[in-house]
Amino acid sequence: MEAHYYNVDISWKNDRKGEMSSPELVQNVEIATPPQFPKGIDGIWSPEHLFTAAVSSCLMTTFLAIAENSKLEFEHFECKSKGKLEQVEGKFLMTEVILEPIVTIRNESDREKAEKVLQKSEANCLISNSVKSKITMITEIKVI
Repeated sequence: MEAHYYNVDISWKNDRKGEMSSPELVQNVEIATPPQFPKGIDGIWSPEHLFTAAVSSCLMTTFLAIAENSKLEFEHFECKSKGKLEQVEGKFLMTEVILEPIVTIRNESDREKAEKVLQKSEANCLISNSVKSKITMITEIKVI
């Protein structure tokens, strides 16, 4: 596969706030310094949120592809995620992302397959494989 490029443009608006856009996408996203930092703004997406979201959303899209290829029938996928920011050796780092995916299936007989698909998804997530943060996954399989 040849290289792909994803274009993102950032434009400062005021204070510690800006806007993120892409010529490839229709929706813009307001971004800001998180409130834990001086002059940070509450209630707006921060780089730390976007970092965590990149890992979590990659797990989902990887899961969807692997589930389809594995013919796993599932009813629902959701994933809570938590990014951990720490100061290490004088630098701020996103040291860990905790993923809590929940897959809902109809048949108990698919539980093992669902677990394998989740594990394979974690191992093949290109964003997780691209960052040096620790990725922790706590899975749950529900049967309805």
